[in-house]
Amino acid sequence: MNSSIKIFHLALILLITGYIDVNAQSVENHGRKQLFDDHWKFFLGDEPQANAINFDDKSWRDVNLPHDWSIEGEFDPSHQTGTDGGYLPAGVGWYRKTFTLPDNSRDKHISIYFEGVYMNSEVFINGESLGVYPYGYSSFSYDLTPYLDPSKKNVLSVRVDNSKQINSRWYSGSGIYRHVWLIVTDNIHVAQWGVGITTPRVTSQAATVQINTRVKNETNSPQSIRLRTTLSSPDNRKTESDFISVELAANSEKEIKQAINVSNPQLWSPDFPHLYQASTQIVKGDKPIDEVTTTFGIRSLAFTAENGFQLNGKTIKLNGGCVHHDNGCLGAAAYDRAEERKVELLKSAGFNAIRTAHNPPSEAFLDACDRLGIMVIDEVFDGWRTQKTPYDYAMYFDDWWQRDTEAMVKRDRNHPSVIMWSIGNEIIERKEPQAVETAKKLSNYVKRIDSTRPVTSGMTTWDEDWEIFDPLMAVHDVAGYNYQLHRAPSDHERVPSRIIVQTESFPRDAFANWKLVQDHNYIIGDFVWTAMDYLGESGIGRWYYSGDIPGEHWERDMFPWHGAYCGDIDLTGWRKPISHYRSMLYNGSEKLYMAVREPEPESREIKETLWSVWPTWESWTWPGHEGKDIQVEVYSRYPEVRLYLNNQLVEEKPTTVEEQFKATFTIPYSPGEIRAVGMLEGKQMESVVLTTAGDASKIKLTPDRTTIQSNGQDLSYVSVEITDVKGRLLPHAENRLQFKVEGPGEIIGVDNANIKDTDPYTGNTRKAWHGRALVVVKSTHKDGSIRLTVNSPGLPEAIVTINTLSDQ
Repeated sequence: MNSSIKIFHLALILLITGYIDVNAQSVENHGRKQLFDDHWKFFLGDEPQANAINFDDKSWRDVNLPHDWSIEGEFDPSHQTGTDGGYLPAGVGWYRKTFTLPDNSRDKHISIYFEGVYMNSEVFINGESLGVYPYGYSSFSYDLTPYLDPSKKNVLSVRVDNSKQINSRWYSGSGIYRHVWLIVTDNIHVAQWGVGITTPRVTSQAATVQINTRVKNETNSPQSIRLRTTLSSPDNRKTESDFISVELAANSEKEIKQAINVSNPQLWSPDFPHLYQASTQIVKGDKPIDEVTTTFGIRSLAFTAENGFQLNGKTIKLNGGCVHHDNGCLGAAAYDRAEERKVELLKSAGFNAIRTAHNPPSEAFLDACDRLGIMVIDEVFDGWRTQKTPYDYAMYFDDWWQRDTEAMVKRDRNHPSVIMWSIGNEIIERKEPQAVETAKKLSNYVKRIDSTRPVTSGMTTWDEDWEIFDPLMAVHDVAGYNYQLHRAPSDHERVPSRIIVQTESFPRDAFANWKLVQDHNYIIGDFVWTAMDYLGESGIGRWYYSGDIPGEHWERDMFPWHGAYCGDIDLTGWRKPISHYRSMLYNGSEKLYMAVREPEPESREIKETLWSVWPTWESWTWPGHEGKDIQVEVYSRYPEVRLYLNNQLVEEKPTTVEEQFKATFTIPYSPGEIRAVGMLEGKQMESVVLTTAGDASKIKLTPDRTTIQSNGQDLSYVSVEITDVKGRLLPHAENRLQFKVEGPGEIIGVDNANIKDTDPYTGNTRKAWHGRALVVVKSTHKDGSIRLTVNSPGLPEAIVTINTLSDQ
């Protein structure tokens, strides 16, 4: 065998065994920021020696990031996470990654950037501890340069400790659940989150873009550099700044300010989310040594009690929803496509704003909000010094609040979607004088970094001591009301200058809150709890039958309930009827919708809880209820609606604002068809139909995308429906489904939106619920065709093909 063949075989063996890391070896070919997600080793448990460079991890499991080990576990009421964490396991886990560096990295500055690790992470490089980061939602980085050996293998080890439970009031997940990046730069470079862009002057004719760039000199000698920024418009028009000459002292950093005027700017808004890019370049001599590209938007914000919230000079009412960070059956794993799909669902449901309750979201989530046009209240944490759970952020507040607040604001300040900063939620000590001082300290610190957005937080009380919060609200720019918007009119009489947003509200109060928002300029919007179902806080929003576990979610353990059912959108992405009603209140795109209230079974009652609405379904299939009264709800923006049963007019009813745009018809159930017709001045304008389904006959598969990237990260969400021979959904079908995938892909999640179903989210089987299920398929790094087959006893199998292609 000749030498070249031997070298090839040796390289192939090293690649297969994992000793060569493709991403790290190709750093020099892919710029300053390299995705570092692939080829990690994972062990669930504690290994005190796992930080050692020569530790034997061959028996550990191979994983790619993002990774959440909790979602892989089984539901068990004995797990310490309990009702808050959805009865899934937590514990301690270790990650290790062995990699080599290219030869030219010896003179480079190299750091590692974690977007999020839950929680109490300690990072080691070649056996040396780089530090501990407690908060699981903050992004952070470490300098690797002093510890790396360019000529040998290097080992990055991460210990993740989520064993102290309970530390969250919702499902947190466990592990390195967001991206990891290797940052490779010259020793003179733009600092991490070192570019801050604002638009202090905005009109339709001209805008001023202010760019503040922090440059670091990590050499032992003074340096002379030049800096220039180029703006690219959405249609790729370019505007350049002049070069600025900068003198940097040894081992120092300096902020450079530039202003660029833009003619006829394309303004960012939810309807037109135009995005610009700023490319900031450092030049030494004639050689570019660093370049950072920052996406931003040109837009103006104004908040006043007289005109409410104004975006680009136009008053906008916020139709908002709160969201937690999990991705349903994927747990906390923040795949870019999962985050993007979440925003797509929220946008299609009519929301124009989101509150990231109660922590900073992923970067991919905010990127999607920028691109798709959804405004964001970015929230830093749930509480301050007084605990809500035994091991929550109160343990770290005094030592870490400044670093975590800085991490959120600096990381997220260039996103045009972010319109407000939130410094907390329902702070336990809110009635104490110290809360005012804490809020003032937090608010002032936020504004030291970014003074262009207002500061808010969510406040509430369940007693009559509301006015005592006036001093606390006064140190906020916008007062956040949780469930207390009914107090706003009297509060306005007492404090006319106060700007109010309802930061949380009950789903059933949609109309009352909408009316308050519409009638008062000083109320800028309403954020429902919640926009989407989520894991943890088990049982909130549930309805139940008499004889089941009674009461509210905080009163007792709710197992097998392991999540929240208070969302407008369920865990599979299906919009509940309340979603259509809420969107109809705020948007003109949807004017007519019909659903049926679930009838109570014989000798049992349906019980509601505070965050629930009555279970209502898009169904006219109710076997066993023939001849019995059933209620049909019609939501309409037309002044009247007619209801027809099997082409016979049942009744016409008004659906004006006095009726809250809603009509309820009580009719005896008869199989066939019901049809609602929107009427305007005696004319039929629009109709919707529900038809009784026949017997189960087919499995219908609908992928959200049939072509995805072969990058090991991209996803296709495949909806599964049990239908009759005509393709009509069987709303009561609970068929057991089996999933199999062939080709360059894998199943990473299965779901059915039933939050009482304790089947694992990471298996290859699931029962349908209300005729539906969901399969999430992930690509590998190979091009080809993924073949997903779904079987169920008594039904013909269904097959769908998803193509995977390299990103060209």
